[in-house]
Amino acid sequence: MKRNQEIVFACTILGYGIVLDAGSSRTTIYVYQWPAEKANNTGVVSQTFKCNVKGSGISNYAENPQDAPKAFEDCMQKVKGHIPVRLHGSTCVYLGATAGMRLLRLQNETAANEILESIENYFESQPFDFRDAQIISGQEEGIYGWITANYLMGNFLQKSLWHMWVHPSGKETTGALDLGGASTQISFAAEEKVGLNTSDIMKVTLYGYEYTLYTHSFQCYGRNEAEKRFLATLLQDYTTETTFTNPCYPQNYITTFTEAQVFGSLCTEDLRPERYNPNNIITFEGTGDPSLCREKVASLFNFSACHDHEACSFDGVYQPRVKGSFVAFAGFYYTANAFNLSGSFSLHTFNLSTWNFCSKNWNQLPVLLPQFDEQYARSYCFSAHYIYHLLVSGYKFTEENWPQIHFKKEVGNSSIAWSLGYMLSLTNQIPAESLLIRLPIKPSAFMGTLAFFAAVALLCLTYLIYLCVLSRNQRRSQHALDNMVDSE
Repeated sequence: MKRNQEIVFACTILGYGIVLDAGSSRTTIYVYQWPAEKANNTGVVSQTFKCNVKGSGISNYAENPQDAPKAFEDCMQKVKGHIPVRLHGSTCVYLGATAGMRLLRLQNETAANEILESIENYFESQPFDFRDAQIISGQEEGIYGWITANYLMGNFLQKSLWHMWVHPSGKETTGALDLGGASTQISFAAEEKVGLNTSDIMKVTLYGYEYTLYTHSFQCYGRNEAEKRFLATLLQDYTTETTFTNPCYPQNYITTFTEAQVFGSLCTEDLRPERYNPNNIITFEGTGDPSLCREKVASLFNFSACHDHEACSFDGVYQPRVKGSFVAFAGFYYTANAFNLSGSFSLHTFNLSTWNFCSKNWNQLPVLLPQFDEQYARSYCFSAHYIYHLLVSGYKFTEENWPQIHFKKEVGNSSIAWSLGYMLSLTNQIPAESLLIRLPIKPSAFMGTLAFFAAVALLCLTYLIYLCVLSRNQRRSQHALDNMVDSE
């Protein structure tokens, strides 16, 4: 990170930046653009292109690290077409890997390093200015997601009447809820009185304003890894039986997995059966039972570890009370969108949609879903119940404050993802020091003062017009009187 901070100033005038979000399930490439003359300013960075790399995430290339970057080629060819050729050499490229690679590093550090090295070698043949490929921490992922959400929503800055960027008076920040494939993050501005004796509370300074931020990343609680753990719990009575029921899968749905697909992850390693054979085939039959699904999904969380402490989510993790509005993106949004829900809605509506969807049989889903993909379609019921327990039982959202969660994919044309906050940080687009024009009074008071002076100016103008008209009339009267005297 230090090496990046030393070289960022070479990138701030380029106008373009590329970030590869190397997630656990896939890699997404983002292209960002900003006016070159406004480097180190904000409110000007925008996403101009996004490309989802085909195939799985880079952490799945542990056996063949050299093949990891080959999947980038199609997207990188498109990226070249979205950036002027003359600027290719001065456009910085960053790759940030998240929970999938964090898990692989714990499991096989050599393989993780070889994957990153193969990616660096790949970009040496590209025309862009490749800066770094690194595995970011869960806390960094949470903070960058929070920065992205608030940056796009204009919570850090707004334009004044003179088109200058100013800090919005009295505007609250928005919390960020991110659900990935291998981890999930919660980040929000906490009360000033919270203790700082935990690594999850930190001070973040942006544009001269300090924020007390709570952020925590739960490894193995991403949607995909959570479902593997769920399947593993259904197999705890696994002896010689090879067919099992799954209340979260739709009725009439049958699928098979190898034991490696369920137990091969570091997140399910401690749940492996004694006679583990990675090649054994396991069959799951869906029963479409929403009540039983919700009950069994709850077992993925250790709520009792909080010992009824209010400032605790689950697994004994400290968390202050949630407050204010939140934006839920990534897996949160995609699950809600499958139920034709987006934006803000009630907890009752979410539960009703969940029960309705989970009661359908497999043959009905192609008609119900906006886009049908077997891998996602079979798991939406699990995802919905998982989100319920995570947000309600874990983070302590209630029927009253659930509507303050806004399920969103993007703001304007920019995706809500940690990648934008990451790039803003690495290219020094959000300095800690204040570069803003501050108004000496609040905007509301300023507008009142402006209106007062406008009214005074109007009265003065009216009075001047009155004096002019009066003076003209006096001159006419005097002229008429002079004519009468002359005629006598």
